[in-house]
Amino acid sequence: MAITAEQVKILRDRTGAGMMECKAALTETNGNVEEAITVLRKRGMAKAASRSGRATRQGAVGTYVHMPITEGSGPFGFAKLGVLVEVNCETDFVAKTDDFKTLVKELAMQVAAADPKWIGRDQVPAAEVEKEKEIYRAQMAESGKPAPVIEKIIEGKLGSYYERVCLLDQVSVRDGSMKVSQMIAAAVAKTGENITVSRFARFKLGEGAE
Repeated sequence: MAITAEQVKILRDRTGAGMMECKAALTETNGNVEEAITVLRKRGMAKAASRSGRATRQGAVGTYVHMPITEGSGPFGFAKLGVLVEVNCETDFVAKTDDFKTLVKELAMQVAAADPKWIGRDQVPAAEVEKEKEIYRAQMAESGKPAPVIEKIIEGKLGSYYERVCLLDQVSVRDGSMKVSQMIAAAVAKTGENITVSRFARFKLGEGAE
């Protein structure tokens, strides 16, 4: 079927992919935009994986400060929540692009809204993972299910746990149809460079106080 310019525009607006990539994906899926999005995301993840070993020594530190909406707060009101996040890429050229700056801003907002504890699964301490497993085992102690079945259920529950505490596993607060890792992969595909999140810090007024 013929792919229209309007279909290509819709897909570009939703994915940020190039015009020819969008047209190819739409052609492959017979004009189905949702399926084309899936195709582009899979390709983006593949490109991201192929570039994952490249050094990322450039980038930017993004900030997000949630200002209170209260009468009289004005431009000098005191915030109760702030975030810093370091996002890296390969070159200073990409670091200065609007696409990269937008990604950094969205990641800072993600940390503010979703409150992850770690960047990826590899950073979660083994003791924390084992503690979660013990909780799940205790919950199913009286279920009567065979041990192998229980272990599979535990692995599924761990997946949900990682989605809560790991930034890369979280669902994007901007686009609920993709995870943060997919959002970064899309940026990798668009910029042609490896992009990584090195660290973040989230400060909420009163947290940690005695």
